[in-house]
Amino acid sequence: MELIELSERTSAILMVHKARKNGIPFWNKGKRSDSDQIVVAFEAFRQLSRVSIRPMTAISAMNDLYEDICGTVSEIVVFCGMASNATTVGHTCPSPMKATSNGLFQGDNPIDFALPLASLQICVVIILTRGLAFLLKPLRQPRVIAEIIGGILLGPSALGRSKRFLEVMFPPKSQTVLDTLANIGLIFFMFLVGLELDIKSLRRTGKKALSIAVAGISVPFTLGIGSSFILRESISKGVNGTAFLVFMGVALSITAFPVLARILAELKLLTTDIGRMAMSAAAVNDVTAWILLALAIALSGSSHSPLAPFWVFLCGCVFVICSSLIVPPIFKLMAQRCHEGEPVEETYICATLTVVLAAGFITDAIGIHAMFGAFVVGVLIPKEGPFAGALVEKVEDLVSGIFLPLYFVSSGLKTNIATIKGLQSWGLLALVTFTACFGKIVGTAVVSLACKVPRKEALALGFLMNTKGLVELIVLNIGKDRKVLNDQVFAIMVLMALFTTFITTPLVLAIYKPAQRARAADYKHRTIERKNSKSQLRILACFHSTRNIPSMINLFEASRGVQKSEGLCVYALHLMELSERPSAILMVCKARKNGLPFWNKGIRSGADRIVVAFEAFQQLSHVSVRPMTSISSMSDMHEDICTSADSKRAAIIILPFHKHERLDGTLETTRSDFRWVNQRVLEHAPCSVGILIDRGLGGTTHVSASNVSYNVTVLFFGGRDDREALAYGARMAEHPGIILTVIRFLVEPETVGGITTVDMVENPNTTLRSMDEDALSDVKLNVLSQDDSIKYEEKFVRSATETIATIRESSRCNLILVGRMPDGEVAVALNGSGDCPELGPVGSLLTTSDFSTASVLVIQQYSGQDSLNLASEMEEDSAGMDSEAN
Repeated sequence: MELIELSERTSAILMVHKARKNGIPFWNKGKRSDSDQIVVAFEAFRQLSRVSIRPMTAISAMNDLYEDICGTVSEIVVFCGMASNATTVGHTCPSPMKATSNGLFQGDNPIDFALPLASLQICVVIILTRGLAFLLKPLRQPRVIAEIIGGILLGPSALGRSKRFLEVMFPPKSQTVLDTLANIGLIFFMFLVGLELDIKSLRRTGKKALSIAVAGISVPFTLGIGSSFILRESISKGVNGTAFLVFMGVALSITAFPVLARILAELKLLTTDIGRMAMSAAAVNDVTAWILLALAIALSGSSHSPLAPFWVFLCGCVFVICSSLIVPPIFKLMAQRCHEGEPVEETYICATLTVVLAAGFITDAIGIHAMFGAFVVGVLIPKEGPFAGALVEKVEDLVSGIFLPLYFVSSGLKTNIATIKGLQSWGLLALVTFTACFGKIVGTAVVSLACKVPRKEALALGFLMNTKGLVELIVLNIGKDRKVLNDQVFAIMVLMALFTTFITTPLVLAIYKPAQRARAADYKHRTIERKNSKSQLRILACFHSTRNIPSMINLFEASRGVQKSEGLCVYALHLMELSERPSAILMVCKARKNGLPFWNKGIRSGADRIVVAFEAFQQLSHVSVRPMTSISSMSDMHEDICTSADSKRAAIIILPFHKHERLDGTLETTRSDFRWVNQRVLEHAPCSVGILIDRGLGGTTHVSASNVSYNVTVLFFGGRDDREALAYGARMAEHPGIILTVIRFLVEPETVGGITTVDMVENPNTTLRSMDEDALSDVKLNVLSQDDSIKYEEKFVRSATETIATIRESSRCNLILVGRMPDGEVAVALNGSGDCPELGPVGSLLTTSDFSTASVLVIQQYSGQDSLNLASEMEEDSAGMDSEAN
């Protein structure tokens, strides 16, 4: 191989154009040059010695000659391994990896074959990254942090320092297979990212969010270009100057939209003003950054023609325009044929994935990377209806669980922190990190303050917009593959991305805390039992799915009480679990500013039908119903419920029971996690709490029908919780379609003290008993006034068995109201009779199969500081639940 330096002289350019395709020096039959004389000498030697000699030429800049040499050696290795007539030389060259082995018993080492080695690599990567994610979970870090760290640990910076480890786990011959799988995952990941972005919402982006987005990308982009001059002069000499400037600008200015959505959800900022502005600005930032990255890729091509970047960028624009005209109508037709609740046809899924791969092939052929084609297809697919969600469900698990971790490993194998050595390199790392943070934070914060955003929110917004992640790694890897970034710059940029993302969550938590509760003095009506029963009642009703809606609406109607529009205000909180899946992020991105579920005018989703049901009820009953959405992990869901109740000044929280009714009348567990949420709400609620055991409350008949007699029974044993249940029942009795029956349980005089075998309180609180009598006196007065809507009965019992029999007779109604922890000797006799301690003795009894006709609402009255005493009890309940699950 003849090594020729490519200089800036015209003669060097002419020499390049004369070079033949196979790399052999050009041959002039006339006057021969020095290169021609070299060829003549080698040919003469070959004819005399019969040794195969193939002259080649490497023409490049001096700092790139070593890469040409290494690339040629790799080609020779592959050639001699594939040659069928290889002799002695063939035995010294490693053959390419076969797909599968014959097994250990036939002498094959599985690690020497592509499929078993790839399987082992995937297992190691998943175990390491998931383990790191578990360790970082208390710090509330996104999973991408663990995946980046895992990739670095497997690379030459840590475990890869052992040559034996690299030879066994990540040998050079497996790099092609690893990179191919990683890039397939990248293609489909970018397709999912495109699905998350809604172009229609970008058009509706307000001036404030648009200004923040422009500042958030222009300031760091400019500073990135400035810092790139320093990097180029110190450690990146000889690279393509224009491409390097653009790559550095994009790397420092980009915001990871998926990672930002995850952080906002974890911090419970999605439905706040700052969350809305951050998501809108990040979406605009993302689209702009991808356009700039496409330009950078076009400029970084290896062609020496000055027009090549122009043609690449022009063809990319033509591809986007043609896709915008062709893709939306086709997929809109597919989406219209997909109906809610029905599976999407496999043909549509396969056709979509084929289009994604075809688009990736086209953009790769153009020269702007295959991921851009997938991203464009994802953006152009209509977001209305279930089609987009079905696509995500089919693709996300395989991509995020298998392929993407390989991409982090591929990046980690290229990241060698050891290349950052000396004060100059570490100083450049500090400079790049400071420039990235300063540009994003200051640029965003200054414009936010100019838009009259509060100071703390503006600063928090700056830190949020500084979020990096996988998107940053994509930019850096493309720059590395295009030889725009060398090993040292690549390692510096990876560490910068890791640091800026890591500090986002703790700094935002330290600066901005929107979930702080209002002072107790500002919030008086925390219970239903109050002096002025005619005042407005505020209810926070929580539900997990559409299964809970019919009974909830009937409960709202029954709670309306006084026929006044201001008599009842309902906040319907849709509880959605935020998982690690991209579909959860897609759901997050559609959440509206006020927390309402998103609204599609086309084919309606389940959340849309919920809104329609509540709006119809509001118009018919004149009750204010305000749907809300809470998107959080199951471990944090109770915090969202309590915070919402506090901010809306609710008097009672209605929670669905963690079991639902089967066709045979028995109760089946929906999700055990819901039980944990209910227990935590009981412990931390800022108001009264009711748990609804739904057995088809009201059925298909609406309570407000004039010819319907709707029976509600209150089981009264005594105590604070029972008085709250009685107050709720008295309010329901004001409804013309409801008949209330109050049943008070008393002990037969001759059996007082003998009905239970447990120790009773020796001196019952006479004040509490007098409060019970006062609460019942209003009911008795209504009965004496011949009010047909209220009935009052007193049941004298002698034993727990007789008490249960009386309850069974009284359960022939539509709804039973009962206190969670009733007082009195009769109630104590029922302790331990059920397997649901969070419902109390009576409520737990009513969930058994003997009471399968009536719905039950178990109520706990807010007791201020006394509610803190529930902590130890809840711990015992959780321990019992865990043992039951085991």
